[in-house]
Amino acid sequence: MAFILNIETATKNCSVSIAKNGETIICKEIAEEGYSHAEKLHVFIEEIIAETEISVHDLVAVAVSQGPGSYTGLRIGVSAAKGLCFALNIPLIAVDTLQTLASQANVSQGKIIPMLDARRMEVYSAIFSAELEIERPILAEVIDEFSFKDFTETLYFVGDCAEKCKPVLTKENFVFLEDVKYPSAAAMSKISYDKYQISDTVDVAYFEPYYLKDFMITTPKKQ
Repeated sequence: MAFILNIETATKNCSVSIAKNGETIICKEIAEEGYSHAEKLHVFIEEIIAETEISVHDLVAVAVSQGPGSYTGLRIGVSAAKGLCFALNIPLIAVDTLQTLASQANVSQGKIIPMLDARRMEVYSAIFSAELEIERPILAEVIDEFSFKDFTETLYFVGDCAEKCKPVLTKENFVFLEDVKYPSAAAMSKISYDKYQISDTVDVAYFEPYYLKDFMITTPKKQ
């Protein structure tokens, strides 16, 4: 029986879950403009441990969102995860933030494009198949009317970029799933368990979040 604590703090959503054998038992989360992660994260961890009626010593691993995302949010989550792993002598699992976000899109065809807001028209993005296979690695890019223009299949956009990207990404095959806004620790459960089963872990001492600060600047083509 494998209990894994999942921590997701890469965005405005401060989210924590406990999963048993890849199935989420409980999740606590809150998305606030003020980034209350420092105040809420450890409280949420204590609460879900108590409500699940297990001991921290029953945990076999801690999984943390590795980014990209908010610098401060990632640092808070990773610091908490490392502290628990050191104290309990259990492995640390790093989960890609955009993979978690993509997994929350319930689609059977087309492609999933998770996007997290950076600033202005900049986003962190990747491209996944409907089966959640990575088809284009993570990029930091500037979105304009030419972005993703060569795709003919349906593209499902998820993340917190709908408000600024919908006026620009207007092709008929572009679909914004606006109910999937932030990555959630509940969606990390299967991913982290799959990694645990194959011992896909990271070094607790040296692991650093994936900040992805450089941006790919696109130049609009002449008509």
